[in-house]
Amino acid sequence: MLPEPLAALARHVVARRHGKAVIGDDSASPWLLSGGCISAYQLAERLCRLGLHSGQVRSISLFQLAAELPAAVLARMLGIHISVAVAWQRASSDGSPRTGTDRKKGFP
Repeated sequence: MLPEPLAALARHVVARRHGKAVIGDDSASPWLLSGGCISAYQLAERLCRLGLHSGQVRSISLFQLAAELPAAVLARMLGIHISVAVAWQRASSDGSPRTGTDRKKGFP
């Protein structure tokens, strides 16, 4: 169940599918755009072409989580070692953005 106005938009897309979105029998497909699923890489590439860089968004999201959650919760939720979660919390508490060098050291 989608909330409005997203539900209306989804109904609009389903009603007007054409081209690659209707390959095969779309009536039985659980996918909104009946082509099926795509890999994470393909999705990242498509988003990048639209100007959305998933790696940056992921880093920002992890940085925000580290600032808001206790290290033990963060470690369990993300499947990371507690020492990594503690390092991320320390890095997020100083308020400065991470650089590429910091990411190589284990920071988000």
